[in-house]
Amino acid sequence: MKFAISFFVVLVSTISALLFMQFQVYSNQIDLEDSAFNYSQEIEIVYRGESLDIRQHFKNLPNEDVTIVWPSKAENPNCFIETEYSCSRLSEDLTTFNSGENRTQSLSYIIPLKGGLKSNQLMEDLFIKLKNGTVKFSTVHISTDSEIGGQWVTGLPLIGQQSLSLVNYSMFSGEGEVRDLYWKAGNLALQQATNTISVYAKNPTSIAFNEKLAKLKLLNDEHIAIVEGENNSDSQGKRILFLPQITTKQIQQSVIFAQLNAMYDFVDTPRWLKEVVASYLTGSTLGGERATTIVQTLTNQMTDEQLQKWLDELRALQGKEVTPSKLDEVLSTVFGIHTSYFSLNANSKEIFPFLFNDKRDVYIDEEKQNTVDVIFKEGLVLYSAQDLLNGLGYEATKGQNGYYVENATRAFRFPNEPGFYVFNQRRYNTISEPIVQVAGQYYIEESWLQRLFLVEIQKTEQNINLITAEVQQEK
Repeated sequence: MKFAISFFVVLVSTISALLFMQFQVYSNQIDLEDSAFNYSQEIEIVYRGESLDIRQHFKNLPNEDVTIVWPSKAENPNCFIETEYSCSRLSEDLTTFNSGENRTQSLSYIIPLKGGLKSNQLMEDLFIKLKNGTVKFSTVHISTDSEIGGQWVTGLPLIGQQSLSLVNYSMFSGEGEVRDLYWKAGNLALQQATNTISVYAKNPTSIAFNEKLAKLKLLNDEHIAIVEGENNSDSQGKRILFLPQITTKQIQQSVIFAQLNAMYDFVDTPRWLKEVVASYLTGSTLGGERATTIVQTLTNQMTDEQLQKWLDELRALQGKEVTPSKLDEVLSTVFGIHTSYFSLNANSKEIFPFLFNDKRDVYIDEEKQNTVDVIFKEGLVLYSAQDLLNGLGYEATKGQNGYYVENATRAFRFPNEPGFYVFNQRRYNTISEPIVQVAGQYYIEESWLQRLFLVEIQKTEQNINLITAEVQQEK
């Protein structure tokens, strides 16, 4: 038993010495960075029956007041006296590190685990956070009784683990924050690791898999753990992802989407839009048919300079809200002319073609039409038919034999086949088409709008004004 304890002490000391050297180099880099508030941390976790006893050490703290955000489940929050200065900055109510010269402070607390440690369960909201602070480097030590066998996962790279006569010990260390903790009983093990990905599975991964894993294109270098299987909570962690079956394609897509969600604030955006953003940021084609088509379409429309500007604008959106309309705004800046390409595709079942839009407001007899779109296609100016014709006092419907537009005295039918239209039961042949479909939606061509529906069109820099025959007569 003495030998086991001695071996454990030597193991921890050796790893800690190596880590200390790495940490010192990293600390110097942090000091050089021009940022408001970066810090590093070391977390010691000991599992005791039905709780996790946690000691959290904060390093490189700024000389200013720092608000402490305790985990919602934390019990017995307290100072951890490691040295005489470990809690010199801690306020009496345990909510703040007051300003001071000492850059290292330590806290302790307990996270209760009702029913004890459960296998295959993701544990979240375990660790203290410092308000307005960014964790640049984390080290995690986890100890359990030797009778408890299994695999810990944190999302950080696994530095080492050892099973001794009295204790099982695991150590993780790497850049960034520790957000989740996962434990699995049984034979789950680290099978393969790169600088950015650790793969935990029951069985060893193949040589071909490992080679492909090393070549995956991702969005950043923040390490993430992939666990084969599903967790009990049916949720994914921030840096721990669960896949029923592990393939490099699934890993790439899962990791990239996790990175995207961390980098951007996507608001009510369809999956294909995220796939488009990911494809451009990684320089590879990701996603389904809609995303692939949109990426190819946009890329073909852009010059090299426009493509670079588009990539720069996408990167500049990090940390901000991303919506179809926001991407339209950025895309319009790139092309120098307005487009609603993303918004139209978000509202269309079919893949909407790339078109430019007339962004001027549309009015009918001085009443603004908020839902009428004006697009340019093959030299034609097209107005979205349904809302526009409704605004002109017509009822427009799609029927078996074409598109029907009617009011009390005038009735049109625009057939599915080209070459003619019907007005008040009389057929008229045409060379061009009054009504066309774009991605399943009906549009009316501008000159036909004037001719058939008796409107005068007046355009200013801000507005498109449609004046009906009745108003023209009044004037």
